[in-house]
Amino acid sequence: MLDQRKKKVLQAIVEEYVNTAEPVSSNLLVKSGELKCSSATIRNEMAELEKTGYLEKTHTSSGRIPSEKGYRYYVDELLRDDNISIEEIKYISDKLEIKVNEIDDLTKIATSTISEITHYTTLAIGPGTEKETINEIKFVMLGTKMIMAIILTNTGRVKETIIKFEEDITEKQVETINYMFNKKLKNQPLEVIDIPLEKYLINELKYSVKVIRPIINQIKKVLQEERKIYLEGTNKVFDLPEFNSLEVAKNFINIIDEKELVTDMLDSGFAKDINVYIGDENEKDELKDFSVITFKHKVGNKDLGTIGIIGPKRMDYSKVISVMKYISKKLNEKDM
Repeated sequence: MLDQRKKKVLQAIVEEYVNTAEPVSSNLLVKSGELKCSSATIRNEMAELEKTGYLEKTHTSSGRIPSEKGYRYYVDELLRDDNISIEEIKYISDKLEIKVNEIDDLTKIATSTISEITHYTTLAIGPGTEKETINEIKFVMLGTKMIMAIILTNTGRVKETIIKFEEDITEKQVETINYMFNKKLKNQPLEVIDIPLEKYLINELKYSVKVIRPIINQIKKVLQEERKIYLEGTNKVFDLPEFNSLEVAKNFINIIDEKELVTDMLDSGFAKDINVYIGDENEKDELKDFSVITFKHKVGNKDLGTIGIIGPKRMDYSKVISVMKYISKKLNEKDM
């Protein structure tokens, strides 16, 4: 456990290093006036923080930089989560008040807004299907051998798909299909669309397999499509000094190009409202040079997936977490 003076020294070093990307010296801390101590006292405290693993010394200067342990302590114990200005609050509120036709549009707006304010790369992914249930299925006849299926889930997802048949169907059959599918599937999890359902509907409707099977197969296909990923501010990170390293820059591009890795990154955790993974805390080796911060994206009680930021370990955690908490709060208050 750190005493109050060490906490203040660590906090000052983290925040100075985040702002400047330059190692922090005791003289600089004295000049800043934030710490009411002598240069010698601060040097001793810095030496102790280095000895206990909270700071690291670079080869190019006498200054110190935070270690991963130091960043973790800062995030858990020292960080201000109200680091958001009146102007930023108004900007977020105005953005989230924009009327949207699709609930997915709200995810796009939230993702772009976080990236605009924090200047980091922001990603989002829709909810997994394992917790989704079917609110309603509507079949609309488009021709004698074609219908459209419109599927609404409890998360607000709307999926549309065209189903074609080898034999003619009638309006009466489509009405009956509407009734039977909703009777069997309404408020049921998506995985109930299976072989027993197919047998049940064929038996109940007395229709040819050529009608029922294409409907079930197409509904399963459209609901199991890959989850949509949203990406904003990819170019912003290349203004940061960490990305002057060709290896780090290439690694970053490879990460955001790999959909499975992004999905795993955003799906991990959720022990807290805001989840912070710093360097080696990330499960994937590809993420060891980065920090990842995520939160569950909800509107009311609807799970819309996850929004996250990826950036260097020298991230402005205070700003990012403050913005995420405020946006999360505003989204939860929305009524859709």
